[in-house]
Amino acid sequence: MAFVKKYRPQTDFESYKSKKGYLLYIFLAPLFLAIILALIERNIHAFVLNLIAFGLFYTTAKFNTIGLANEFKYHKEKLTKAPKRPYKTFSAILLGIATLFTASFAGGESLLIGIFLSITSTVGYLLYYGLDPRVDKLENIGDISAELVLKTISEAKSKLAKIEQHIDKISSDNLLQKRLSLAVKKAKNIIQTIQEDPKDIRVARKFLIVYIDGLESVTNAYTSMDEADIKGETRDKLHQLLEDVEHRFDKELTRLKKNNEFDLDVNIDVLQRQIKN
Repeated sequence: MAFVKKYRPQTDFESYKSKKGYLLYIFLAPLFLAIILALIERNIHAFVLNLIAFGLFYTTAKFNTIGLANEFKYHKEKLTKAPKRPYKTFSAILLGIATLFTASFAGGESLLIGIFLSITSTVGYLLYYGLDPRVDKLENIGDISAELVLKTISEAKSKLAKIEQHIDKISSDNLLQKRLSLAVKKAKNIIQTIQEDPKDIRVARKFLIVYIDGLESVTNAYTSMDEADIKGETRDKLHQLLEDVEHRFDKELTRLKKNNEFDLDVNIDVLQRQIKN
C-alpha cells in the first residue's frame, strides 16, 4: 500500500482515459484464459464460475470507466452538478465482490483469504481512484438561478451536438460543412465565455435559445432532404444565412467580453475608492 498514489484528475481526457479508465480491464485477461482452458477441458463447473467472475470484473471496469469520465467532466466545468450516480463507488464495491468470488469460489481459496483480498482490493481502489464528486459546483451568481444557467447551457450544448451530427451527413457541399463547423465553434466559444462568467446568461439566454435552436432547425431540415433535390437558389440563401449567423455570433462574443471588461473596470474603481477612504 505504500506505493499507492492518490488519484488526481487529469486535464488531457484521452490520456486520462487510457491511463486510468482501462486499468481494471487488465484483470480480465487471466480470467478469459481460465474460461478458455475450462472449455477445452470440458470442465463445466469451472467454466461457469470463471465466466461469472469475468462478468463481475468486466462490470467493475465498465462502471469505473463511466465514473472517471463523469468525474473528468465535473472537474472540467466551472459550473455544474455532481454526477447523479456514484459509479466509482459502485465500482469499488463490485471490485470487492468480484475479488471475493474469484478467490474463494472460482479459485478455491478459503473464505477468510477471499475476504482479506476483497477488503484489500476495495481499499486499494479507493486510495488510487478516490470517491465520486458529491458537491454541486453552483457558485454564487447573484440573483440568477444556477439551475437556469445549467439548463440553458445544457440545452445549447445538446443543440450543438445535433448540429454536428447534421454536419456529418452533408456530403456534397464542403463550403456548407466548413461554415456550419465554424458557426458551431463560435457558439461553443460563447458558451465557454458564459460558463466563465455565468451572470452573462441574463443577456445571452435569448441569443442561445433563438440562434442555436434556429440553426439546428435549419440543418435538420436540410439533412432530412435529398441533397440532389436542393436547388441552387436555396443553397445560396443558406450560405448567406450562415454568413449572417457567423457575424451575429462574433458580435455576441464581443459584447460578452466587453461586458466582462466593464465588470472588471467597476471592480477596480470600487477598490480604488475603498483604498482612498
